[in-house]
Amino acid sequence: MEVIAATLFAVALVHTFATKFFERLAHRHPRHGGLFHLLGEVEVVFGFWAIVLVLAMALLQGGDKAVAYAETRHYTEPLFVFVIMVVAGSRPVLEGVRVAVGGLARLLPLPAAVVQTWLCLALVPLAGSLVTEPAAMTLAALMLAPLVFRDGIPEWLKYAALGVLFVNVSVGGTLTSFAAPPVLMVAATWQWDSAHMAAHFGWKAAIAVVLNASVVTLLLRRHLGATPAPAAPAAARVPWLVTAIHLAFLGGVVASAHHPVIFLGLFLMFLGFAQAYERHQSPLILKEALLVGFFLAGLVVLGGLQAWWLAPIVSSLSPQALFFGALGLTAITDNAALTYLGSLIPGIGEQAKYMLVAGAVAGGGLTVIANAPNPAGVALLKQGFEDRSIGAGGLLLGALPPTVVAAAMYLVF
Repeated sequence: MEVIAATLFAVALVHTFATKFFERLAHRHPRHGGLFHLLGEVEVVFGFWAIVLVLAMALLQGGDKAVAYAETRHYTEPLFVFVIMVVAGSRPVLEGVRVAVGGLARLLPLPAAVVQTWLCLALVPLAGSLVTEPAAMTLAALMLAPLVFRDGIPEWLKYAALGVLFVNVSVGGTLTSFAAPPVLMVAATWQWDSAHMAAHFGWKAAIAVVLNASVVTLLLRRHLGATPAPAAPAAARVPWLVTAIHLAFLGGVVASAHHPVIFLGLFLMFLGFAQAYERHQSPLILKEALLVGFFLAGLVVLGGLQAWWLAPIVSSLSPQALFFGALGLTAITDNAALTYLGSLIPGIGEQAKYMLVAGAVAGGGLTVIANAPNPAGVALLKQGFEDRSIGAGGLLLGALPPTVVAAAMYLVF
């Protein structure tokens, strides 16, 4: 089963690079367009192949073992990402953040769209250290969509901005010990608190985030200068009390991130409140959030049988090699799973710990599966790209420059 699981994992990785191919097939063969569109959805890939794995396990080992394996996986992270995406993407929360960003943008003597783009690529990812990375990704993606991911922006610049967003969110959550999934996996075991993270990772991440955001905003400025800053009409403003209640729900979900019974209960209350005050709401992003949750749950199921080949690699590397190994392995597996495997290595040194986590977060923007919030960004921004899909190759190329900047900050300083 381990060999079959590794094979299916490899097939799923290839599938993520082939999503644009399936989208083109959908246009060429409209009779089967629905099926090809389904296979072209990045968020469907790992869930689909996880189902294949469970069916293979049922055929080879029996239905009871297959069900038992699926039930022993931990689905807290997929559930949390689903809930936080819906709450953070609600109109009152989004409008509250837009008002704050717009207020900051007016303080600088530059075109509003340029300043807002920079703030969404720099300030919002760093705020992920407080509201968690999935929430930061959701807010940044929704605010950037009408600014950058639209008609009139060259495709290569869209991929450059997407790469910066993914890398900045991955490293921007390292100012605290609870916001970034790869840090969360080791914080308790290695006794890393938020003060430790800020001293060893946070300030370096902040510099990398600011540099990355500044460079890509500079490249975009000519295309953004004529873009009016999106703003809701005054009559459509959400009452401050409704916004405050939504922010309270968001804070409660973040505070109970490790307790699905609590945050799912809060989510049901949130849905009831949103329905009661529907006039102050836009349609909740339930479909996008469900697809992302499905993707991450599939990654949990497929990834659960990959330790047999990943763990020996992680445990055999020197600290310097561990950094580059983690940087590369993160591109083909979730960085939280990688750091979790590292936390199981007995007697791992302090330098090796640092290098493992630094490599994992620096490489968190290279692919869709590299970091848990990335599928959320793909789901919310793919409509702005050709064929309404994001190519894995384009993302990789767009993320390489900001990844080099983040890696250099962690290695040199």
